[in-house]
Amino acid sequence: MDIRRWVVGGLVALCAAGCGQLGVTPVAPAPGSPTRVELARLLAGVRVVPDRPHPGGYDRGCQAGQGCVFGQAWTDDNDGPGGHDGCDTRNNVLAKQLVGVSFRPGTRDCVVVGGMLNDPYTGKRIPFKKAAANDVQIDHVYPLAAAWDLGAAGWPPERRIRFANDLDFTLLATDGRTNEAKGDKTPAEWLPPARANHCFYAGKYLTVAAQYQLPLTEADSTALQGVARTCP
Repeated sequence: MDIRRWVVGGLVALCAAGCGQLGVTPVAPAPGSPTRVELARLLAGVRVVPDRPHPGGYDRGCQAGQGCVFGQAWTDDNDGPGGHDGCDTRNNVLAKQLVGVSFRPGTRDCVVVGGMLNDPYTGKRIPFKKAAANDVQIDHVYPLAAAWDLGAAGWPPERRIRFANDLDFTLLATDGRTNEAKGDKTPAEWLPPARANHCFYAGKYLTVAAQYQLPLTEADSTALQGVARTCP
């Protein structure tokens, strides 16, 4: 199965209806969501571990004396898509995901100053303005802290930096408050506020796990199986 097919297609139209949870009224999944069969295939291809280990050593900060274990935030110095193009990762994500994008003059179409986000977690249309940039934030779908605990601690630095800046798999622009509420939570602890977007989120999370050979905990696997059962 081409795991990119629906990931790319679903980023610009995620504000309709979506997946229901068991025991509540079903809703139609947001456009671009994977099917139940596609999620089942992804689930079958991702390793499951009993619990999340805690190897220690996770330090995201990059100030003097800090670990900087995933590199400088939004660095252009990475070997993934968009790397070394002269634009930082955050602006690359905004340029890719927003519609009606406008750029600051003189920045070679690097600095995004406006656009509209079809939010993949709330299903809302959120205007983006550079002056209120925190209203739209960039989420690591598979959180960095969870990735560290479940395998990235053993990766070489270059792979960790690519993971943290991967435009194709790891990152989504989303509502700022929703991103802050999600934090480092994984599917057993958090699902998007809009039920319509559960199927999309499940597929996105599993796609990242498959791409980077990161496992699921048993609790996360159970949560994603529950989502999959609600998808068409």
